[in-house]
Amino acid sequence: MLKLALLLVSGMVCLALIMNLWRLIQGPDLADRILALDTMYINSIALIIIFGMYMGSPLYFEAALLIALLGFVSTAALCKYLLRGDIIE
Repeated sequence: MLKLALLLVSGMVCLALIMNLWRLIQGPDLADRILALDTMYINSIALIIIFGMYMGSPLYFEAALLIALLGFVSTAALCKYLLRGDIIE
């Protein structure tokens, strides 16, 4: 029963990723595109964690943590670039 639920939830997360990709492509301004990219990496973290639960391996949780760190740094850098026009002062 748990395997079926994990497959159903992973399908829903994949659908959310597709909708985020649509917002990333169509977004009216740059702030919407940055927000869509931020949401995409959060959904990809959820997908990796679900896959780790499905496979029963703790290695995927470490990969999700690494992606979370990289995603946070990239979002902060993009926002700083959007506000000031320069990342490194």
